[in-house]
Parts: sequence; C-alpha cells; structure tokens
Amino acid sequence: MPERKVRVRFAPSPTGALHIGGIRTALYNYLFAKQHNGDMILRIEDTDSQRFVPGAEAYIIEALEWLGIKFDEGVGYGGNHAPYRQSERKDIYRKYVEQLLSDGKAYIAFDTPEELEAKRKEIPNFQYDASTRMQMRNSLTLPKEEIDRLIAEGKQYVVRFKVEPGEDVHVNDLIRGEVIINSSILDDKVLYKSADNLPTYHLANIVDDHLMEISHVIRGEEWLPSAPLHVLLYRAFGWKDSMPEFAHLSLLLKPDGNGKLSKRDGDRLGFPVFPLEWHDPKTGEVSSGYREAGYLPEAVINFLALLGWNPGNDQEILSMDDLIKLFSLEKCSKNGAKFDFEKGKWFNHKYIQNKSNEELTELFLPILQEKGISADPAKTAKIIGLVKDRISFVKELWAQTSYFFIAPESYEEKSVKKRWKEDTPERMKELIEILENITDFASEDTEKIVLGWITENNYHMGNVMNAFRLAVVGECKGPHMFDITTILGKEETIKRIKKAIEVLQ
Repeated sequence: MPERKVRVRFAPSPTGALHIGGIRTALYNYLFAKQHNGDMILRIEDTDSQRFVPGAEAYIIEALEWLGIKFDEGVGYGGNHAPYRQSERKDIYRKYVEQLLSDGKAYIAFDTPEELEAKRKEIPNFQYDASTRMQMRNSLTLPKEEIDRLIAEGKQYVVRFKVEPGEDVHVNDLIRGEVIINSSILDDKVLYKSADNLPTYHLANIVDDHLMEISHVIRGEEWLPSAPLHVLLYRAFGWKDSMPEFAHLSLLLKPDGNGKLSKRDGDRLGFPVFPLEWHDPKTGEVSSGYREAGYLPEAVINFLALLGWNPGNDQEILSMDDLIKLFSLEKCSKNGAKFDFEKGKWFNHKYIQNKSNEELTELFLPILQEKGISADPAKTAKIIGLVKDRISFVKELWAQTSYFFIAPESYEEKSVKKRWKEDTPERMKELIEILENITDFASEDTEKIVLGWITENNYHMGNVMNAFRLAVVGECKGPHMFDITTILGKEETIKRIKKAIEVLQ
C-alpha cells in the first residue's frame, strides 16, 4: 500500500471566542501537517444550533490568520471536500444514520425527557446501555407498527448507537500509548436528533473525518474518553482500515497548576485567554485579546508551542519554520502544562528585541499619531534603538520615549528634591555656555567636552549629570544622556535647560 498522505483538521465550534488552548491544538495540527508536507483543513462543527453565537466563525478565522496558522482547505478556503460547515451537510449524515439502522448497529429511541428523568430516579447511576435499553421505549422493544406510527405522527426521537458490552476497545494514542477501555462502561450515545434533523458531534465527526480523508486526529485530552466510542463507530461503518491515528494533547492548566485554564483566571490575574478581543453579542461583555494587548503573533506562537511540547534541547526562541522542523507528537507531554503568563511576556520582549528599529517604528507611529504627534520615521527609529531593550510591548515605548517628542511640562518631585541643589541653576547656566560653543553635537564629542568641564571644575559628577537629565527629560530616567541630546539637538537641549532653571529656581 502507498503511504497515506497526512491530512489533519482543526474543527472548532462557533459557540464564542476561541480559547488559547484551542489555538494550541490548531498550532500542533499545523506543525504536524507542514512537517509531513500534508494538508490542514478548517471545519466548523456547528451542529449544536442552541449554542451557536453570531460572529464566532469569523472571529475564529481572523484569529488563526493573525497568528499565521494557514489552511489548505476548509471554510473560507474552499476545497474538494466541501461543504466544510457541518450544518450544511445534513443530507450526508442522514445517509449514514440510515446505514447504521439498517445494519442493526443503531436504534431509534422515543423516550421523553420526563421518562428518562423518572428512570434516573428509579436506577442509581442510570446509563442508557445494554443493561437498561430493553426497559426503554425504543425500536428494540416496540413493535414495528408502533414505531412507524410514532414517526408518522411526528413524535421526536433520537438515534442511539448500540454498544455491545464486554469488549476491550483498544485506542492507540501517539502521545499516551495504548489506551484500553471496556465497552461495558460506555453508554449508547445519541448520534442523531429528529428535533433539529442534525447529528451529534460523535457521528458528524466520524463521518466527516472519513470523507475528508483525515489521517491524524490531534485534539485535546477531554476527547480521550470518547475515543473508544469513535473506534467502535469506525468499525460499525466498516472503516477500520482507514481509521485515523489519534493523539490527545494535555490540558493547559491554571498558572498554579490546579485545574484547567479558564477565562476567569485571565480576568483575575490580568492576562488574555483569547487570541483577539471578543465582544460577546449576547451579554455585551468585552474580553481582552493577545493582539489588542500588544503581543506579536510570532511571540504567541512560540510561547504556546512550548506549553506541552519541547524540542529536546535548550532552545527557546523558535520561529514557525523552526517549529515545523522540530515538532513531534512523541515529545508532547502527557501531563498538563501550567500557563505561565509571565513567560508569555518574556517571549514578547525577546521578539521585540529581535525586530529592527524600522519594523518597530511602523508599529509605534500609529500610537504617536493618536497622541497628535507627527514624527519623522528615521528619527523615531533611532529613538527606539535606545530604549527597546526596556520594553515588552510596543505600547510601552510611549512611556519610555515621550520626552523625545514633547518637552517636559513638569518635573518629577522626588527627583527635584534629590537632584536639584542650591547651586544647580548656576551649574546649568554654565552648562548652557559649554553646549552653545560645541559645533559638532554628536554624542561622543559632547560627552567628552561636558565631562571634561565637570572634571576640570571639580564639580560633583552625579549632581551635575542628574540635574542635566532632570532638566531635559523631566525625571531621572532614560538611556545614555548624550544619546538623548544628540537626537534632540543643541537648540532643543539648551531650550529645555533654560526652562528648567526658570521653573525650578
């Protein structure tokens, strides 16, 4: 047999914002597919009409595109296996429901919610399975005439999968190894509901993966308990030989490691759990997103990739190409990964350092425009080069550089008390004279002349230089003083010193 082409899918439900754990699942699918020259498919699993949220599908696609996770086919991309929304595949599923019914692998159940509730009260830990199905109202216990009459009258029903008890079901998991579940603990899962003429996740998932020729199902560990049922469904359809391989990814845990990461953790600790800002159309609630918080997409990808997988070396900064080259399911952890949001900030810091000053200028100019500042890009790039090692987010550049664009209107009180001495105004006037006589205001020349003046006069170096900084910047912060004055220029530097003398006399 020729080797099977790798085809994976990411199949979210449009029930709200896409959780960061879902993004990691999409990323691992993408890395696996690209490493094996395979295909990545986007399928929207919208069979649960009650939980559908308008705008969620568009949000999912926009989030994945922002992060650079590209699809070969699917919703919004087209392909040979359309349609890719499950709600548009009703007729396809109905055919396979009929197949299971005619083969005796499934049956119709008419039990009402009230009847099921009564049975739960009657039988402790009730489960609709081989031990109870013959006590219920279904096509295994009712005469054919009554079944036909109930359907003709439009009575609602479900189709349940008939699980035979007492069999060990083997699931070969590429991360966890062989998992064995005895079929006796499985219930007769609902596969189809006449109420909305739609299948449940389990049936639609199996049929779609088969028809779309999915070779590997890489999904969260919350689906591991369903894997034995899925294996049984593949066998019931006669698709055992083309069944995909399974890999169940560990959970993303709360920062303290106690339980699954949730939106509440992000709200409580102040970090996003969604890729993009989400406006809930039902509640009006706005949830923060990584993009709007100022994270670079490549930093988010790098951070997420290492939550539950490691490349087997000490390398931490990994581009998408690096990740594609190094990724393997065998190196994915079986244990949950703590969501260290401070590490996420560290990655963003590193990726900002790796960007050129010109790239960061493009990201910073809109922020300056919002402040009403029209800045020269070349000059802005030089400014950014002086401070970028101090920031983790582009938006932090304003706090680090504002004095380059706007002269200080006030002076930090604490610094004034500590640095502006009784003799400071006199020293600053002398400094102005020194600066006025400098022809080449480049950093090294100015520094040599000013420091020489301080030394020759036996002035206190710290007092003079800190007062100089306070006058120019407004507080005692910033990069090398003479790098600041080089960018500001002689005229602006002297103007600021004069103003400080006037204000602080």
